[in-house]
Order: sequence, then structure tokens, then C-alpha cells
Amino acid sequence: MRKNLIIFITLAVLSFGLLGCPPKEGTGNTSTSTAGGDILVGEYGSMTGPQATFGQSTHNGIMMAADEVNAAGGINGRKIKVLSEDDQSKQEEAANAVTKLISQNNVLAIIGEVASSASIAAAPICQSNKVPMITPSSTNDEVTRKGDYIFRICFTDSYQGEYQAVFADQWAAANGKPKTVAMLTDVKSDYSQGLAKVFTAKFGTLGGKIVGTQSYANGDSDFRSQLTAIKGTNPSLLYVPGYYTDIGQIAIQARDLGITAPLLGGDGWESPKLIEIGGKALEGCFYTNHYFYADPSPVVSSFVQKYKERYGQIPDALAALGYDAMKTLADSMKRAAKLDGPSLRDAIGKTKGLVGVTGTINIGPERNAMGKKLVIEEIKNGQLTLKATIDPAKGGNVEMNNAAPAPATTTTGGPPAAAATTTTGGN
Repeated sequence: MRKNLIIFITLAVLSFGLLGCPPKEGTGNTSTSTAGGDILVGEYGSMTGPQATFGQSTHNGIMMAADEVNAAGGINGRKIKVLSEDDQSKQEEAANAVTKLISQNNVLAIIGEVASSASIAAAPICQSNKVPMITPSSTNDEVTRKGDYIFRICFTDSYQGEYQAVFADQWAAANGKPKTVAMLTDVKSDYSQGLAKVFTAKFGTLGGKIVGTQSYANGDSDFRSQLTAIKGTNPSLLYVPGYYTDIGQIAIQARDLGITAPLLGGDGWESPKLIEIGGKALEGCFYTNHYFYADPSPVVSSFVQKYKERYGQIPDALAALGYDAMKTLADSMKRAAKLDGPSLRDAIGKTKGLVGVTGTINIGPERNAMGKKLVIEEIKNGQLTLKATIDPAKGGNVEMNNAAPAPATTTTGGPPAAAATTTTGGN
């Protein structure tokens, strides 16, 4: 009897092992298997903290795209499941978030971040674990130099900074102003420092002159001493490649001190909170961006309409880039030889001719999106207007737009309105 009991127990254990234990929920064990189960994708971003609208808006775009992919049949019948982590707008938390997504959740791929410093902090972790990472909107050139598993679908700072300098040159000439620019940069931001370096070099080749350079740290509230020094240089433009969280107060204090020169910045300005914070002080200021919400092209107008129906507001560029990043990842999954890190990396690198909201996505040999269109927006009457477009497909010239601004919208938190909610936002 004892012998029979031992045989019975042994057979039962072996049978259970052959059948297999179901994976624990959230472990991601099904993510790279060949059959069944959700495909786990990680997302990390600034859901809270100083740059909260960056992460919130990107998340909205990612989720909208993932739901569309799943509704259309998913990836060979398997649905994408997005696991999101809040890095609180902190570099160290970005690294922690990615470590958790990889080691605990076993995600197949990762989307994020917006802030270049956060992407630079997290990218080596993805690289060492052979988990492909796509940043929707980190523009600092160093991000994709962290390894062959790191990609981006936005333009780079070397591209953005050069065209900002070209625009500054043409704007000064068109308005009869000296080609003089003062700079105020964020010493803690890889993004800000990278843009400043490129802008300075290009502006110099165009005969422009940087008449003054001052710095601050993200989160500062008093910029008066730096702005007082800048005022004495009497620049035609004030170049501030920072984030929206600081720009509004910088503009207000600049105007209070009597600085009348327009401010010029990069895509880090993009947020529905920008005009809410800066108000009238931002009138006549400019910044570069990835798309214009009122672009009449079918792909843009369709995206804007669907986003408005889902979230009740107009999508900023960060939402559009989040959407395009997920669509790029899903397209790559469908083309990958199998769903593992190396195969997916190879498929992402071969992305060509994928039509996105922010332009056609072609991944180049350095894992950057090549030939992306760039727009320059001007703030007029408390709303965003299209000032200029740079399209490499049309020769890369700065094409000025003199059309009247689009009518204001009544939706909450959208790019054209001065008021904004705190539920979503952008770059």
C-alpha cells in the first residue's frame, strides 16, 4: 500500500509538470512565448512631478494606438498589454521604472521617455537586457548612442537646433533686426545643453552673434538676475531651450524687466500648461514642434478627431508621438521573425515608409527617424498658430506661413486655448 501510494504521488507530480503551471499574473512569461497570452509592453514616463503633462499626454497616445491595434486583431491574434510606470520626472526613478518592467514584468519592449535625461538614464538598462526601447520624443542625440536596442521616432536636437538657428536668422532679416541672440539655458538638462550647442554653432555660420549667455536650473523660480544681465545685451531674440514648467515664469519676469525681444524655444515648450502659466507674456514667442494640430492632412485630422472624442481635448505633439511610437512598435512586431528582443530590434531597425501622425517614419542606420518634418509655432492671441514649416522632402527650406490663426476651440486643455486642465498634456 505504501509503495502504491508513492507511485501514485510521483505520477501525479510528473503529470502536473508536463501540463505546466500557469504563469503568475503580471510576470510577463507569456510575452515572448509562441502561443497565446498578451504581449507585454512597458511604458515609463512623467505621470507626476514637474513635467507631468509630458508623461500624461504620451500615455494617452500610446493607449489609443494600442487599443486600435488590438481592435484590429492585435499581433497575429494576440493583444498588446501596456504596463505603465511613473518616473515622477526624475532620472533615478526612470532607471528604477525600467528595471522593474524588465526584471519583474518581463516586458518584450519599452516605450519612453520624453525628457532626454530620463531616456539617457534608462537606455543602458534596456541595452544590457536586450530589450528594445523606443523613445517617442527624446531629441538629445546621445539617447540612441547608448546601444543598438535604442530607437527614436522624433527628430534630433542636431536637426532641431540647426533649423532654430536658420529661423532666427531669417526672422531677424525679415524684421530688420540685428542678428543677435541672448541665451538662457538649463544647466541640469541634457536636452537644453544639447540644443544650445547646436544652435550656437549654426547661428555663427550664418553670421549671427550670441551676445550673452546665462543659465538656470530646472525648478528655479527667480530668473531676474540672469534676465537683468541679458537685458543689457539688447538681443533681437532670447533663446530659451527649456521645458514648459520654467518658460512661463521666465517670459513673465522678462516682460516685467522690460525685455521686449521674442522668446524662441524647442519642443520642450509643448504643453497645454505653457500658455496657462505664461499668459500674455508669451505673445509673439516661437518654438519648434513635431506637428501642428490644425494640419489639414487626413492622417492628422483623423487622429485629432479620434483623440478629441476619447479624451475631450486637442492632442499636443507628445500625444501624437506616443501614438506613432506604439504604431511603430506594433508594426515591427508583425514583421519580426519571432517575438524576442533581438528579432524585434532587427524589425524596428528596418521600419521604412510607415505613415504616422508626425510624418513618415523611416528608421536610419543610427536608429533615428530620418527626414521628419519640423514646424515652428507662434503664440498669438493666446493660441498656437503655424509660423513656419521645414520639410526635408521639399528641400528643407524654412517655409513661412502668413495665414490667419485657426479659430479658438471650446475643448478643454487643447493647444490653441489659454486655459488647460491638469489631466493630460505634452512634451
